[in-house]
Amino acid sequence: MNFKNKVVLITGASSGIGKESAIEFAKMGANIILVARRKDKLEQIANELKKFHVLTLICQCDVSKKDQVKEMTQSVFEKFDSIDILVNNAGFAIYGSVSDLSIQDIESQMETNYFGMVYCIKEFLPSMLKKKSGHIVNVASVAASFGLPGIASYCASKFAMLGFSEGLKHELKDTGVGITVVSPIMVRTNFFDHSSFEKMPKYSPTSLNPKTVAKSIIKAANSSRLEIVVPSVVRGAIWMKSSFPFFINPIIGKSFKKQLDSTKKN
Repeated sequence: MNFKNKVVLITGASSGIGKESAIEFAKMGANIILVARRKDKLEQIANELKKFHVLTLICQCDVSKKDQVKEMTQSVFEKFDSIDILVNNAGFAIYGSVSDLSIQDIESQMETNYFGMVYCIKEFLPSMLKKKSGHIVNVASVAASFGLPGIASYCASKFAMLGFSEGLKHELKDTGVGITVVSPIMVRTNFFDHSSFEKMPKYSPTSLNPKTVAKSIIKAANSSRLEIVVPSVVRGAIWMKSSFPFFINPIIGKSFKKQLDSTKKN
């Protein structure tokens, strides 16, 4: 796809993957709608995008709040007739065992990571269907395929995102609107800034630069595939888990459970 003059809306755009995606799309001449809770951060990014001579719109919005998403949508349609690409990137995790997490901890992750995506799709999908074009990119995680100790509620939100996307993809057949999930491994962003991660090592040596994921989001915005795993070699691990669960699950579970137990002792 030629992204020049296309309208791209990115949630969770104030840092990390969202910020880098905005830059990559702007480089290709796309007009950018930046959506996040921190207006000051969005203003900084909008200022960075000026050098690309594209239109930008800042929308302060907490996507977990359906009323705020509706207001944000109205602001978008006041400036643009429609959007071409919707990137649902907003998300976070709280680390801890299910027995230690509060109900609010679990609900808040589902509200942002899953329902935030649903709210945005419900608001913008009708206009895409009307013009018979557009693409939705949902940023999930490899955790959408592995239930892991310590981040069970985060995994649940990403499992839900992937399942919703797969069902919706079937519904969108022959409509001109596409949907693709981008599922990266660990990424070097402020994802781990939440206090629940303070006893854990921040990043593994294999963790990704957010720009790498942003480039995959660009690819996803013009892809017929349901899911793009980043890096692609991890697709083999997902296949192994699906094909030989009785062998793979105990190995993965033991590794992550050991880490969870060690944080409780410290």
